[in-house]
Amino acid sequence: MAIIDHNSRSRLIRDLSISFVIYSLPVVAIFLYFKLTNGVITQSHLTLPSFLEFTKPAFENIRTWGLTVFMLVLGIIEFTAGLYDDEWTGEERKIDIICFLAPKLLLPPVIAFFSLTALPYLIPNLANSLSWVPFWGGFFLIAIADDLTQYWYHRLHHQVPFLWRFHRTHHSAPYMGMAMASRQNFIYTVFFSQIYLTATLTYLGLGLPALFVLVIKSFITLGAHSSIKWDKPFYKYRILHPVAWVLERLISTPATHHAHHADTSGDGVGHFKGNFGNMFFLWDVIFGTALITRKYPTSYGMKSYKQEEWYAQFLWPIFKSKKEGSALAEGVLSVPIKAKIETVSPSPVYYEQAQS
Repeated sequence: MAIIDHNSRSRLIRDLSISFVIYSLPVVAIFLYFKLTNGVITQSHLTLPSFLEFTKPAFENIRTWGLTVFMLVLGIIEFTAGLYDDEWTGEERKIDIICFLAPKLLLPPVIAFFSLTALPYLIPNLANSLSWVPFWGGFFLIAIADDLTQYWYHRLHHQVPFLWRFHRTHHSAPYMGMAMASRQNFIYTVFFSQIYLTATLTYLGLGLPALFVLVIKSFITLGAHSSIKWDKPFYKYRILHPVAWVLERLISTPATHHAHHADTSGDGVGHFKGNFGNMFFLWDVIFGTALITRKYPTSYGMKSYKQEEWYAQFLWPIFKSKKEGSALAEGVLSVPIKAKIETVSPSPVYYEQAQS
């Protein structure tokens, strides 16, 4: 088991302390709003601000079927433009399609059970207890709680060798685009921590803000994974540089997120040891895990990738890979970059470096 050195432990404690402060900010803001209005609630989240009311039907439709259509249309555009370089073949096609479809079958019953059975049992008297919170308060509460939690979930799956095995499927694709945006091991997907956090906040009465956060976040994360580099004009034209400076530090863009999926970090562009942000890139800026170059990697994935079988990538550790040397094969260990050198090995064993 990897031992965390003193510097890493100190940094982790510092970053977690900062996180707790960030988590508390929307709560403090809502409390101050409540105190400044002398406890008089003039608007709850159940009613959208008037200038947003016309958007509600659109957001509801996007949530139910619009995002799926958007992904398919964007994927078709990517293929038509030849942005995959003929790399979407064989096992790659299988794993991408299965990872796209399976969560739509697996997650609804899991979330339904959690929301309709587990939460009423665990916190029976708190349903809709936050329904008085103004829409803006609920929006920022969920946006921060959801995305900062996902930042840590993502970061730990890179920095903890055991957890890396459940996330490496997402980094095995030798391309970027809609085809691989949902590419994950099923355990990583089912235990997606912020899903349950958002479900809990919705149960507490913040369903409408949660809808808006989910849709906005989905567009940002899908755009960051897309092979269409929509952020290029912001870097090309000088008049847009101030906008680019803010944009690339606030949200994930193709340039920053593609760097996270690069197959090397030795070229000054790739940065799989950071750029963990999903909706907000701001977390990487705050915690010092950001690299902004305004450039794009020339190749993606992992150099050790063996094009493992779809069932091994999606269902590991239930099913193991039969590819020799694969990190998902029987008896293969995943170790950190700075691995302790074993002087005695009783039997042959393969290692894969964790992308920490």
